Amino acid sequence: MAPDSAQVLGQPTRPRRARMSSLPPRGHAREEMITGILSIDKPRGPTSHDVVARTRRIVGQRRVGHTGTLDPLATGVLVVCLGKATRVAEYVAAAPKAYQARVRFGVTTDSSDAEGQVLVSRPWEGLSLAAIEAVLPDFVGSIEQIPPMYSALKHKGIPLYRLARRGVTVERKPRRVQVYSIEIVDWQPPDLVLDVRCSKGTYIRSLAHDLGKTLGPGAHLAGLVRTAVGRFHLSDSVPLGTLEAEASEGTWQRHLLPIESGLEGLPSIVVDALTARCIGYGQVVGLPAAPSPQLCAYDETCRLIAILEPDADSDLWKPHKVFVPS
Repeated sequence: MAPDSAQVLGQPTRPRRARMSSLPPRGHAREEMITGILSIDKPRGPTSHDVVARTRRIVGQRRVGHTGTLDPLATGVLVVCLGKATRVAEYVAAAPKAYQARVRFGVTTDSSDAEGQVLVSRPWEGLSLAAIEAVLPDFVGSIEQIPPMYSALKHKGIPLYRLARRGVTVERKPRRVQVYSIEIVDWQPPDLVLDVRCSKGTYIRSLAHDLGKTLGPGAHLAGLVRTAVGRFHLSDSVPLGTLEAEASEGTWQRHLLPIESGLEGLPSIVVDALTARCIGYGQVVGLPAAPSPQLCAYDETCRLIAILEPDADSDLWKPHKVFVPS
């Protein structure tokens, strides 16, 4: 819930632009640190860490981080947080995701995508759209997936993809994820294009592999576009190349979104100046707010003060993350 529906009189205007923090980088002269969120349209090829590195060069600061890995093969929405906005990365990462996936039947690979080595090839000509439609409901809802070896999950501190590159395979426990919907976009055999809405932690490569296994001929993920991360949509994202080109012109900051854009879904309240000051000092406060695991507090100018959570020892609220200097 945005601050314009907060529990105070009046309708404050939601901030439209990110602010500049005066907090200097450690060990450097005092200078402004850019705070905000970029929704980047990642191209095929670079890793998510590559995008972060290139963004650091664009903005001229190290405090930059992404909100969820996107494979080099994949394109689409990669949300990147700058400055103090890195503190809300976990909320963006937890948001539902949307993908358009191209599943190619007849070929199974060791990575479950087009970059892997072919393990098995089988005829797919007998596969019908009706057969696909019949099994898709089995992949919607709360389902279990075995994470692929080529993933960023760690085994004894080592990313699985590094083990896979060494030819090492380890047992992976199934993980429960939520697939909210799957819709068929196109069927041009042997390729099936799907729109998938799912929870954090869902592997579309595993979905493609499991679908091919269920139907018989096997399958792998031939292409993937992430079309949305929560409120961040591909149509509103800036291509990485465009961002780099605008950096030389000094106009890239027009794509910068406020830190509040990463907190969609959290209830909010506007507080008076005295309460805002107390929160800034880390003090617990009493608020006329409905019970909730967390709550965003804004001051009367609609500036984000903090994320609050209930105090375990009282009926008050305590700061969980404070975004303004005391």
